[in-house]
Amino acid sequence: MDVEVVGRLLSTLPADDDHPYRTGPWRPQTTEWKADDLTVVEGEIPTDLDGVYLRNTENPVHPSMKNYHPFDGDGMIHVVGFRDGKAFYRNRFIRTDGLAAEQEAGRALWAGLAEPPALSLREHGWGARGRMKDASSTDVTVHRGTALTSFYQCGDLYRVDPMSAATMGKETWNGRFPFEWGVSAHPKVDDRTGEMLFFNYGKEAPYLHYGVVDARNELVHYVDVPLPGPRLPHDMAFTENFAILNDCPLFWEPDLLAKGVHVARFHPELPTRFAVIPRRGQSSEIRWFEAESTFVLHFVNAYEDGDEIVLDGFFQGDPEPADNGMGDKWQRAFRFLALDRMQARLHRWRLNLATGLVKEEPLSESITEFGMINGAYAGTKHRYTYAASGKPHWFLFDGLVKHDVLTGSEERYSFGDGVYGSETAMAPRVGSTGEDDGYLVTLTTDMGADASYAVVFDAARVGDGPVCKLRLPERISSGTHSTWAPGSELRRWQTTDTAADAVGL
Repeated sequence: MDVEVVGRLLSTLPADDDHPYRTGPWRPQTTEWKADDLTVVEGEIPTDLDGVYLRNTENPVHPSMKNYHPFDGDGMIHVVGFRDGKAFYRNRFIRTDGLAAEQEAGRALWAGLAEPPALSLREHGWGARGRMKDASSTDVTVHRGTALTSFYQCGDLYRVDPMSAATMGKETWNGRFPFEWGVSAHPKVDDRTGEMLFFNYGKEAPYLHYGVVDARNELVHYVDVPLPGPRLPHDMAFTENFAILNDCPLFWEPDLLAKGVHVARFHPELPTRFAVIPRRGQSSEIRWFEAESTFVLHFVNAYEDGDEIVLDGFFQGDPEPADNGMGDKWQRAFRFLALDRMQARLHRWRLNLATGLVKEEPLSESITEFGMINGAYAGTKHRYTYAASGKPHWFLFDGLVKHDVLTGSEERYSFGDGVYGSETAMAPRVGSTGEDDGYLVTLTTDMGADASYAVVFDAARVGDGPVCKLRLPERISSGTHSTWAPGSELRRWQTTDTAADAVGL
């Protein structure tokens, strides 16, 4: 492995830090690396694996004002590129406005999720709540060959080179970007049309918007999706002809919100509502469907089946888990992040456009979340979902589950004691001919080995274990969202002799 340090950021985190989401598997990094010819420690790199795996996650640099929440950390992009049986690695902080300001100040300037906005030292800020730092640390997607990072409570979209991980500024959509509202995490790219669908939300009516950016990177559609009040949607879905948004009954408590206090509460007496709108439709064309009360953090996919829209996602059996006195103070404080406490399970809703009725059913009894599919099947009928299992009581991914939604069968792989993974992206092999004809890629943090690895599985035989394991130059922080971009979608990838040339080395 050919390794070079290309950057470091000043951190003021305490040496004796005891916060579980800033230490151990979540220990943040301050070093930015450039590594070529990654060392293979197990198996061999498939020669028909071609493209880049990108992962975004929170990586805090400064202590919080008062109470650190795992969603407060600064964004960092990790890239592992595969080409010609070799692999390279890059990691970079996302150079957000908030990161730049706090680096200059040498301390936190904005209050985090678990802190009152009044603690912020700056009057301005980002996010649906307001006076937050937009760390762009939640999601990453690729549109028109450029990676876009996003913030869970809405903010700017930062443009990132998907091969070098370098920040290239903010997306503007030729001046039409909705900077006042921002864009939520989880914009969706339709590979068939080249469009990117997105939403944003806030505390002012109409509380939700939906938009479309076309294959030329023009904002061509942006409409209101009126809601009864402020909500906290986190994801959306789409089919060939429709976009699906949601109004889940977990939102800021209105009486407290009127006093400037942002506390989310689950209202089980209210239904979950799904908004179905034609992809270029107007507000007047929205149709609402009511379903069992829950909160859905992530959807997997949606598609049309006759008169029905089939929507798969993760139903939370307990969106607001009570403090049962179990575990230490940290487990109790962050019980809202543990998959087992939220009782997250793969679920299916059928929205009937002819009758207006909803049928729903569980697809699995297993506790899983953060499901991914073969991106070529987005918006169309799919069979396989690749999801994460969680370490009980913690926000850590301890394994991988392949759900077959046709047969109901499941195939599992455990990362092992003290090993935690990231969201697992599906990478179709070059010349792929089937939905699971390809590879799964994830990054792991191995506490026993004090190391991190890029791990590759055969998507058709997950239970067989990795076909390849490559060592990274440093143990990285545990993380969540990721994406895969095939080399065919990347500029410069096919016009250079090697992967290193493609990233300008």
